[in-house]
Amino acid sequence: MKIEIQPQESKRAEAFSLWTTSPMPMVTLVKTMNIENLLKFSRKSSMKLTMLMCWCIGKTASKMEEFFVLPEKGKLFRYDRIAINVIVTNRNGGINSCDIPFSDDLKRFNQDYLELTSKTANDCESSFFEDHMVVGTSAMPQTELDCIVNQYTDLFCNPMVMWGKYRKTLFKTTLPVSFQFHHVQMDGGHGARFLDELQKTINAL
Repeated sequence: MKIEIQPQESKRAEAFSLWTTSPMPMVTLVKTMNIENLLKFSRKSSMKLTMLMCWCIGKTASKMEEFFVLPEKGKLFRYDRIAINVIVTNRNGGINSCDIPFSDDLKRFNQDYLELTSKTANDCESSFFEDHMVVGTSAMPQTELDCIVNQYTDLFCNPMVMWGKYRKTLFKTTLPVSFQFHHVQMDGGHGARFLDELQKTINAL
């Protein structure tokens, strides 16, 4: 469900007044994650690494109240559900967006991930959930990247988690992760806490 709320009655009242009309209200934080546990779990379970990363993002975001409030066209909205957006290469060689509802049940999320991304790839049509707070993702596993800063459009204020190819050494596997978010939605401290909690989610998988 998506409902409009009064900014002045929310915890983000001051941030809304400061940043809602900013020409560049996005903040980007970068943190190198240790994904050794994620890689081992992927190999053991035969689940896709990207899917597992998306589930960990949804799991972490669903525990933070900041992720359930989002500015849009000068208004502030509260959601009660989260979805993860992934970019899918379609059968024609182009790309489409695909929203996947987050489920705390990993097997259910994996099933939805496989079914919805396959449908998107075959139909060459993007799918969006208007009643979910969507966390965008963009994975470019072909190339090692230190940082990604996404374009900003006032049509899309959702948080975005982006990464490239992981880096394997003798003792650990690391992955630089870029997290971009709207300053009305959360402050830098909230964004940093999300990245710290994401690492804990990965470690506990």
